[in-house]
Amino acid sequence: MPIQDHQLLIEAFSPHEGHVHGVTGVIATSRSPYQTIEFVELGSYGKALILDGKVQSTMLDEFIYHESIVHPAMLCHPAPRRVFVVGGGEGAPLREILKHRSVESVLLVDIDSEVVELCRRHLPEMSAGAFEDERVRVEFRDARAFLESSDQTFDVMIIDISEPVEEGPAYLLFTQEFYKIVFNRLTEQGALAVQAGTISLSGLECFAAVHATLQSVFPVVAPYFADIPSFGRPWGFILAGKGTHPAQFSRDDIDRAIRSKMHGTLRYYDGETHTMSFSLPKHVRERLAMEKQIIEDNHPLFTFR
Repeated sequence: MPIQDHQLLIEAFSPHEGHVHGVTGVIATSRSPYQTIEFVELGSYGKALILDGKVQSTMLDEFIYHESIVHPAMLCHPAPRRVFVVGGGEGAPLREILKHRSVESVLLVDIDSEVVELCRRHLPEMSAGAFEDERVRVEFRDARAFLESSDQTFDVMIIDISEPVEEGPAYLLFTQEFYKIVFNRLTEQGALAVQAGTISLSGLECFAAVHATLQSVFPVVAPYFADIPSFGRPWGFILAGKGTHPAQFSRDDIDRAIRSKMHGTLRYYDGETHTMSFSLPKHVRERLAMEKQIIEDNHPLFTFR
């Protein structure tokens, strides 16, 4: 059912838990072949993108999410020139990637053209002109099929897609088979960053399984997190790659890299935040250490819609 003006949006985390937002206005509603797309005003967070009833980005706190998913991987690579983005239809990942002086080209592949087109119309603040940058190219197609048919390689890959839900467009981008394709498309010191679901105590299944699956493919796997207020839960990310482990970068290393390799302003990520982000709570570390599930094409992981 479409979100209505001045109603409560209840975002369910499970059959037993959820997060409530007050909707103060509806901007636009659409249905693509893949998902329901809604743009609303949330009383606490401003303009927001909602996909299939799930909050994806809000104007108030999107900078936390997008700086978290982009900059650790970008700064762990010595000089990323070619970057590949899956999803990220708001354009905010592009905005952050383009702050790195070494970047020569960015390819964004999204299966759903309507998300990108509607975000450019209703949330232009998030991309901040990134779609018009001459270094950016956008293709609307299945990202896995693209990588399977291409011999292009990239220094950094950002997988910014929603969690794997049954019949959703993303579940085959969380499997061991897909991560093996990604591995082969990364350059010698290449790095991958993925959003991997919540690290809340009652919802660790996705994060732990994605972590175990990446460990089965990559020599470097580093889980980290950020608190995204509009999500209602702490959120997990995982950096995987072939180069330097992010734990080898000190607070001062990151701050120096930001000053020397980037332009523009960061509101969330710096050396101190880097150190904090990769310091997971004990119970999360213990769950990751014991997790054995490997996500495969014929044994996918489905999270609660």
